[in-house]
Amino acid sequence: MSVVVVIELQDGAIVPMSWEALVAGGTAADALGESLIAVALGSDLTAIEAQLSAKPVSEVVLLEHPLLERYTADGYVAALASAFAELKPKLALFPHTYQVRDFGPKLAARMGRAFVSDAVGLGVEDGRPVFVRQMFQGKFQADVTVEGEGTVFASIQSGSFRADVLVDGPASPLRRLDVALSADQIRTKPLERFRETAGAVDLSSAERIVSVGRGIKDPENLPLVEKLAAALGAEVAASRPICDNGWLPLERQVGSSGQTVAPKLYLALGISGAIQHVVGMKGSKTIVAVNKDASAPIFEIADYGIVGDLFEVAPALIEALERSS
Repeated sequence: MSVVVVIELQDGAIVPMSWEALVAGGTAADALGESLIAVALGSDLTAIEAQLSAKPVSEVVLLEHPLLERYTADGYVAALASAFAELKPKLALFPHTYQVRDFGPKLAARMGRAFVSDAVGLGVEDGRPVFVRQMFQGKFQADVTVEGEGTVFASIQSGSFRADVLVDGPASPLRRLDVALSADQIRTKPLERFRETAGAVDLSSAERIVSVGRGIKDPENLPLVEKLAAALGAEVAASRPICDNGWLPLERQVGSSGQTVAPKLYLALGISGAIQHVVGMKGSKTIVAVNKDASAPIFEIADYGIVGDLFEVAPALIEALERSS
């Protein structure tokens, strides 16, 4: 038995969310007393062998076939179902990407199992994985388990685990499994991969974010936030009220009804810290909060807190950053 994490590739490179899923898998493997296996699919995976084997895994399993050069749900399901029949994992984890949302439930159904999607937490109780899922737009969280024998399938939401805790070490063993796949098994023709609307912002890949809440008071004050973000080399984000008012586009909303992020730095300006916002950014490595209200909930999760007026603090930060540069 083992814990398997399926690594996603795009254009030959490992998708960053895969590392977060690998951290989740390592946590579960330790708690379950199982080995951790990383699995990758493609037509030629030579370029990522060293990168994967350097991670803290027991083994790297590669599934290679010409028909896996481009993603298709049928191809991935057939290849992984065959591999899982041999590996017999206790738990199979995936990054919660568009691709996984397409093939993950199909793979679980092929194997007669349920699929727990969009988990934001993972623990083990009585030898069984227990997943945390958000309910009612983040107002509640539910513990979810899967009944019955067999592999447990789940996807891990971006920002739920810290990928930066992964430390490279000695190379883990590599194994290639035979993939029996024929063209007639693939019923769909791959077209261009889904991409966000032109101009859309993927906050989940940002290393630094400056996020603004009701404390900004007026949309005319947003240039101050944008100037601070530019000085930090950061993306601008916002809590839901700002986007609901149309002051910033919805693509910049962080929280249960927006994007989930885990940057190295999350600077929250005038954000009170409602749970609906916190669930979308609590995985950030360093959280800095600026708020006039010393009792604001945001300070409970902040690594550094500044009790003060953002209209005084932000200009001071900009000035200091400009001096240092």
